[in-house]
Amino acid sequence: MFNHKYLKYGQLSGLNKYKYSAVDTSPLSQYVMHPTWNTLVKIIPKSIAPNSITFAGFLCMLLATVHLSIHDYDLYAAGGRPGPPYVSEIPNKVYILCGALIFLAYNLDGLDGKQARRLGVSGPLGELFDHGLDSYIVFLIPYTIMSIFGRDPEYSVSCFRGFLIVMSVVLNFYISHWEKYSTGTLYLPWGYDLSMWVCTILFIVEGVYGPGVYKVYLFGYTFAQAFEVLIHSVGLFTTLPVAIYNVYLSYKNRTGKMYSFKGMLRPLSAILMVTVAMIVWAVFSKNDVVEQHPRAFIFLYGTLFSNIASRLIIAEMCNSECELINTMFWPLLAAIVVSFNQPLLETAALFLLLAGVVYAHVHYGVCVVKQICGHLRISCFTVPKEKNK
Repeated sequence: MFNHKYLKYGQLSGLNKYKYSAVDTSPLSQYVMHPTWNTLVKIIPKSIAPNSITFAGFLCMLLATVHLSIHDYDLYAAGGRPGPPYVSEIPNKVYILCGALIFLAYNLDGLDGKQARRLGVSGPLGELFDHGLDSYIVFLIPYTIMSIFGRDPEYSVSCFRGFLIVMSVVLNFYISHWEKYSTGTLYLPWGYDLSMWVCTILFIVEGVYGPGVYKVYLFGYTFAQAFEVLIHSVGLFTTLPVAIYNVYLSYKNRTGKMYSFKGMLRPLSAILMVTVAMIVWAVFSKNDVVEQHPRAFIFLYGTLFSNIASRLIIAEMCNSECELINTMFWPLLAAIVVSFNQPLLETAALFLLLAGVVYAHVHYGVCVVKQICGHLRISCFTVPKEKNK
């Protein structure tokens, strides 16, 4: 079932030559988090594999998402439900729990690399496992934050605009990895560490004071609208121009991969096709699908994004050409065509596609990890005996 060989021999051979290169200049990361993780990693038993820490962090983020989805599937729990006067439907303790889980996930994500270097087991599998799961976590963060604001008609934003916020966040992640695809170096954005702290604080504060705490105006904008502007601004005015500049320098100084212009832009094709298709579906849906089923619609986009990002990460590491079109674009296109021509089948098409995409992405991830483990003759969740001393 999970024995399909997604990677070609040339890609596996490329892993043997791969060396991780990253630049992290975030003051919060350098002066607060890294010293903290360097201390905490000393109390972690050497028998615990770094990938186990990575996966535990992902499970924390997933658990927070499941909690909020159970209590607030349609995003009305924090306000905006038609009918009787607003009453919060999410217990305050759930907000606090989610804040704690998100912060725990963030710290586990920082500790896995420390544990790998401590044990001397750093390698391409760990990076793929870490960044592949990060591609899902980076989507789940804004996905969970949507439950903080709800659908309050005055103080919040529409589900479509919530979808655009999620899209903006994940594209920042993708741009950073497109930058690495061209330069060979991952320049870690300052916003990641700060966003994890902000996300945690948002949940904890709401857990203490309730959803009404964010129903305020800031400089003529509601808190949710100000948050929306901030998210989009970070990508447009920091992440994107910095990435373009770093790619430009790599060509000027001949320090990067030196792809042709088309080759350099190639990774943008798959994500742009899926993103444009999802926006078209949301805008022209006769049933207003993103407002009717926001959780399912946005989760579909997040899963598609994670699959495309994971394939890009593998192309980076294998020094291979990135795919031009993601294979799951065609089922997406088919579902959109069905929805536009048979509106009564739109909900069925959405959920059927979501189930298929989630399965396909999980299948891809498991098979690729197994294939790399077989090639490198290592175990994903086991520390070699000679290192466990």
